[in-house]
Amino acid sequence: MTKFQKSLLVLLLILIIDQVLKIWIKTNMSLGEEIHVLGDWFIIHFTENNGMAFGMEFWGVTGKIMLTLFRILAVIGIGWYLFHLIKKDSPIGLVISITLVMAGALGNIIDSVFYGVLFSESYPNVASFLPDGGGYAPLLQGRVVDMFYFPIFRGHYPEWFPFNSGEPFIFFRPVFNIADSAITIGVFSILFFQKRFFAEKKE
Repeated sequence: MTKFQKSLLVLLLILIIDQVLKIWIKTNMSLGEEIHVLGDWFIIHFTENNGMAFGMEFWGVTGKIMLTLFRILAVIGIGWYLFHLIKKDSPIGLVISITLVMAGALGNIIDSVFYGVLFSESYPNVASFLPDGGGYAPLLQGRVVDMFYFPIFRGHYPEWFPFNSGEPFIFFRPVFNIADSAITIGVFSILFFQKRFFAEKKE
């Protein structure tokens, strides 16, 4: 199997798993609903991300469209870089790492571009696919589906903390999806193995 074939296989696997899980969540759970997989440590918690990471938003609808278009351009750039890496026979680890980042970005782009058109709102009822009255948002304005929640440790910030003193503390608070995981694994792999990935080949 060539590096291109391996890269394509990883890309397709991530996209398929990511989208199948998101569609199942959208069509079987209402927004905010939870399934406790491992007690209070691992929870399937259905939420939707309106903008950037951790739910941040900027510039309303215009910002949302600009963010989606920026993501599309970024994926095109990553795709070109990945093709360049494969062409010059770069280490397979680097190729797979970049593939993971690209697959994750594509997975979330699909939500942003199409989910608003394809699905109805997920609250108070479970969303329906291709609803008669149209989707919950126009093209490019969909919301990213997140579901993995790992509140492994709960406590309170110490009173002497310079911020949030005495406030409740949860680790790990962010809710994420398969696409986010692929991006994170790809980026950390590049950082951890950068000396090996970018070492100059000796004659």
